[in-house]
Amino acid sequence: MGRRRKKSFGDAVDGVLLLDKHAGVSSNQALQTARKLLNAQKAGHTGSLDPIATGLLPICLGHSTKWSGYFLGASKHYQTTIRLGETTETGDSEGAVVRSSSETVLEQDIRRALQPFCGAFIQVPPMYSAIKVNGQPLYKLAREGIEIEREGREVEVTRLELLDFNGRDLVLELECSSGFYVRALATDLGEALGVGGHVISLRRLGVADLKIDDAVTISQLEALESLDERRRYIGEVGQALRHLPKVDLSVDAAFYICRGQAVKSADLPNSGQVRLYSASAGFLGVGTVEEANLVVPERLMSA
Repeated sequence: MGRRRKKSFGDAVDGVLLLDKHAGVSSNQALQTARKLLNAQKAGHTGSLDPIATGLLPICLGHSTKWSGYFLGASKHYQTTIRLGETTETGDSEGAVVRSSSETVLEQDIRRALQPFCGAFIQVPPMYSAIKVNGQPLYKLAREGIEIEREGREVEVTRLELLDFNGRDLVLELECSSGFYVRALATDLGEALGVGGHVISLRRLGVADLKIDDAVTISQLEALESLDERRRYIGEVGQALRHLPKVDLSVDAAFYICRGQAVKSADLPNSGQVRLYSASAGFLGVGTVEEANLVVPERLMSA
């Protein structure tokens, strides 16, 4: 007798939910709560936020999970508060303080110390991160008191603005590339100033062209009585990928690209990824421009 198949939870719901995660929960906890509130079978987030962090957590539902990587690799927009004078194990307020300093820091010192963190530079990821070494996440090794040498990675900060400083805590707003660690910035900035530093609050304001102003909280979803009302917050994945140029294909071009063939179009940019649409089917997927007027399918809705 065959094994009984486990019954799937929820409906086959597709699209992207922009969730405003609150502090104190993991990204996976927020994801599972949202999935249940939407009665969705399948969901995946697009790059986790630390438990102390709040803000934009795009959640892909159903077939839209195929596009999670396009958000994971996109630029990010943050606001953070860094406390100077204290270094912690984790680089944020969840870790124990391992070193402190009462030395005075002036605003002009901070502005000078921030300059090397603008533009492209090499950043060494913190030990408390999900990066794997020999299949083991670094944070698990860190919890065992093991510290290993980490290879630096090139990151880029395209905007870094000092919003406030009260003599101890400073507020920064920054836009950065994927893979950038704000906790590493806090630690490195504290070291550059000679006093140490760690993150005490972090809020993600944007992912690519997605904004926190368009997001909904778990509390707001819970306050809605009907499932239909909650699902109105689910957007089309093609619209969520609006940081990629939109290309409208002819009927013939749409037919062939959905069968895995490269097609020509007069409306293509010179290079890069594009969103593909047809008048009859709407969003088709994502393609890559390989040469003039030629686009190759990369990931399609029909695949």
